Amino acid sequence: MKVSKDAARDARRIFRLCTAEGRVDEELLRSAIQKIVDQKPRGYRGILHALKRLVRLDVESRRAVIESAVELDTPTRVQIEKDLTQTYGEGLSFVYRTDASLLGGLRIRVGNDVLDGSVQSRLNRLAEAF
Repeated sequence: MKVSKDAARDARRIFRLCTAEGRVDEELLRSAIQKIVDQKPRGYRGILHALKRLVRLDVESRRAVIESAVELDTPTRVQIEKDLTQTYGEGLSFVYRTDASLLGGLRIRVGNDVLDGSVQSRLNRLAEAF
């Protein structure tokens, strides 16, 4: 869906108003969405679509996906969580996945940041260099 500039601007403004201390306040967001649905201002569908996108991006920016070739033990998980929390701040949710194609090492994705220290990516870079 194509969103007009006005709808995108309004969605950003509503999103900022629903944000407290760097976190989205779910109750404020619910009440804002309900108010939009009830009043149906011009371009309300575009506003809701843009608002949905902003919320999705915010949730993804607070999610860390850790992929490894083998299952990680508890001390390693605790250390990774500690390091990522120190780097990205509090409020991260952690998802651990096993992917044998990595061959070894880790691939960590937090929002748009990807930290790829897997053996497979090193081999791919080496193959591209030749």
